[in-house]
Amino acid sequence: MALSLAISPCPNDTFVFHALVHGQVPGAPPVEVTYADVDVTNTAAERGAFDLVKVSYAALPWLLADYHLLPCGGALGRGCGPLVLTRADQDGGPDRTDLSDATVAVPGDRTTAYLLFRLWAAGRTPRRIEVVPFHEIMPGVAAGRYDAGLVIHEARFTYPRHGLTALVDLGEWWETDTGLPIPLGAILARRGAVDPEQAAGWIRDSVARAWADPAASRAYVVAHAQEMEPDVVDRHIGLYVNEFTADLGDAGFAAVEALLGRAADAGLVPQTSSSRATAWTN
Repeated sequence: MALSLAISPCPNDTFVFHALVHGQVPGAPPVEVTYADVDVTNTAAERGAFDLVKVSYAALPWLLADYHLLPCGGALGRGCGPLVLTRADQDGGPDRTDLSDATVAVPGDRTTAYLLFRLWAAGRTPRRIEVVPFHEIMPGVAAGRYDAGLVIHEARFTYPRHGLTALVDLGEWWETDTGLPIPLGAILARRGAVDPEQAAGWIRDSVARAWADPAASRAYVVAHAQEMEPDVVDRHIGLYVNEFTADLGDAGFAAVEALLGRAADAGLVPQTSSSRATAWTN
């Protein structure tokens, strides 16, 4: 039977999973893949819709009863955090720090980006939060529909084109405050549907093949990159596919524990454990 997989169409995901999706990983079953933004996969995972699924680390407290967290294949790193953007020409300009009267567009209410934003903005909650499809956030801020926007991924490279400025780099804030990398997207394996150790092996093999021959996945990556320029595609992969993609390691798991621990202490998520000992071996 085919394995159902849900990932985003972003270059880091298609680069990492190219070999697995195309039947190039020995011993892995055929794969039926669905491409969707992470806010969609977060919701679908709650319904148990996929065997393997890319979700936000922020969504784990609602999912770990039904899924194993895999130690590979996701998005976690340094210098790759979400940005809060405002219009450069709005009142207060790039120095605006008080969003209490602002309407802020976010890519999902259970995304890691939004959880980091809520931790950063503690005590300074914006007047209004709107969940907006990712591709509409920067144009919406530029047009004045939103006072600020929370963006991820390739927006790090393209936001100046929209006349926007970065109010805060939440990754930089997180790294300075904790000394840990930023946990963004996780890969989960549905309990009872796929063996997590086998799945981790398939994904690591797929990652290794992607690194060994980057050109092999190029057409596939570009086809799903939503008109992203080649240079942006390359920078995207270079930033989000890193040593943590092959293995979270102690630092990666510590980052996830810190994020969810802080969020639970602040009453933003239920208490949970995603440590190396409990995440996928139990």
